[in-house]
Amino acid sequence: MGPVALSYAISKAALDQLTRSLALDLAPKQVRVNSVNPAIIATNMIYRSETKEMAEKFLKKTASGYPLGRVGQPEEVAKAIAFLASSESSFSTGVLLKLDAGVQLDTRVAATDYE
Repeated sequence: MGPVALSYAISKAALDQLTRSLALDLAPKQVRVNSVNPAIIATNMIYRSETKEMAEKFLKKTASGYPLGRVGQPEEVAKAIAFLASSESSFSTGVLLKLDAGVQLDTRVAATDYE
């Protein structure tokens, strides 16, 4: 794992732990703290960072490694956030909601397998 991957992994773990800690600390005040952890989402950011052809190739390659066979859409992330912020999830706190098409379930996916 290189320095960029290491920094990324540590920051993600820190945000997960921050979510859990704040949820525990604020629960007595009836404040809920949850987080949404998306995998690759087909946002404009991907298209701005690459040519359209390269972005499409990246998204297709990424999707092929996900058990559901596709990347996420921004609307799916927005709906998850809206649910966690709503009264429909009033019994939820400390949730780390993974939106990743099941990629964490599949040990065959390699983080560096994108050429």
